[in-house]
Amino acid sequence: MKRDFFRKVGFGLGPDEALPDDPLAWAQAQMDEVPSLSWQGNIPSGDTLMDYYAHWVYTDRKVLREKHKTDRKAYRKAKEDLRYETGERFFENLELCIRHDAALNSGAPVFERLWFFWSNHFAITDKDFMPEFATGAYHREILRTRMTGSFTDLVKSATTSWAMIRNLDNSESIGPNSENGRRRRERGKPATVNENHARELMELHTISPEGGYTQDDVIALSYVMAGWETRHTKKRQECNPVRFDQRNHQPGTHNVLGKAYKQRGLDSSNKLMDVIEDLCVHPQCRQFIATKLCRHFICDDPTEAMTAPIVAAWDETNGHLPSVHKALLQVSWDHTGIEKKFHNPEVWLLQMIKMGGISWPPSPKSMAYSFKNEPRHIQRQPEKTMREIGLSPYRPQQPNGYSDMSSDWLSPELLIRRLAFASESGGRLPKDIDFNALINRNFDNADEVKAFLDPYPTRFGKSEALFPSYWMLMA
Repeated sequence: MKRDFFRKVGFGLGPDEALPDDPLAWAQAQMDEVPSLSWQGNIPSGDTLMDYYAHWVYTDRKVLREKHKTDRKAYRKAKEDLRYETGERFFENLELCIRHDAALNSGAPVFERLWFFWSNHFAITDKDFMPEFATGAYHREILRTRMTGSFTDLVKSATTSWAMIRNLDNSESIGPNSENGRRRRERGKPATVNENHARELMELHTISPEGGYTQDDVIALSYVMAGWETRHTKKRQECNPVRFDQRNHQPGTHNVLGKAYKQRGLDSSNKLMDVIEDLCVHPQCRQFIATKLCRHFICDDPTEAMTAPIVAAWDETNGHLPSVHKALLQVSWDHTGIEKKFHNPEVWLLQMIKMGGISWPPSPKSMAYSFKNEPRHIQRQPEKTMREIGLSPYRPQQPNGYSDMSSDWLSPELLIRRLAFASESGGRLPKDIDFNALINRNFDNADEVKAFLDPYPTRFGKSEALFPSYWMLMA
């Protein structure tokens, strides 16, 4: 029995969980269906959150600044009231509750670990109040719901989502020879494309730089993507659904990676779908994603022997994600006890909570918000906790998301944060916690770990010793 496997691909086993007879089958069985979110409180839709977002940006930019332009103190007070009214300081905390409750209680912890992986792969950076209003819903509604389909469909949905279009500034793209581009030039205004989205689609989401694309390919793909935008209106500002506007699209045939893409039908929106399909069947795409999956779950430097079965599953099923995921789990099982992977702070936190039987996240009742006052301390605890341990999942600073390399999480500061958090968490452990049972369920070297904890008689001492230890940080 490889008990480390439950921490390698999931969040460990909790005090009341039975040990599966066949851990690999248990893990692979979670891949075929999207589990229901287990959070029993309010789960706002992306459309609802976009309404709050629109109210926030319009009122702040167009109402309050004009109304209080000569009185900064009054403006600050009015903006603070607007924060409460729109949930600007609340929704990120609610999203963290929904996310962590799923990890701990959905019944499919391995699926949830893969959800975390894909959310980071298609990262949305900390920008334009997106963590407060948009990123959580994007993770839930765009990415999570498509994890049982094909990689191609996942890429299409992520690429044309409001969050990605906004985050990578594709609405700013106007083809120089498009209808609107020509009009702008006649008025003496520039008409250019923003390359951000095209570059990240190739570099980060599909083929990687190893795919051999050039700057000319980036520009051509930017022309293909011109027209995909979030329409700007007075009352809602940029908070409108994504649309394709032919008037901003660069006309003509565009060559990307040596292939010509041309319009079919009355508009050119098909060009982007055609390019994505070709990027997703590119051999380097399969290799890039297989390597990233292995790096996240198995070790920092995956070998060809690790990635080959995943690439083969991709080839055989045309990128069917459950098949790719099952191949990954087989490789992870085969390398459990051989290769160790250093866990990022969020995975480590949820493993400590799950294995220790700690109550988390705050309850749905405690997260019921009035939208009239500053969120209570407990309603801001999730975001504060993630900042303390050094990983806020809705706030990566770069479009490539958080690193999966151990070296990026091994700084003294980040390790000290884990030590401090483990120390504080001792008092939150159940008073009757059975550390021997916890260790027997979750560690292959159970006798060694128990011997290490023997000198610590209290649950506080054992918590401080076990949770920041080498064995807990690695699996």
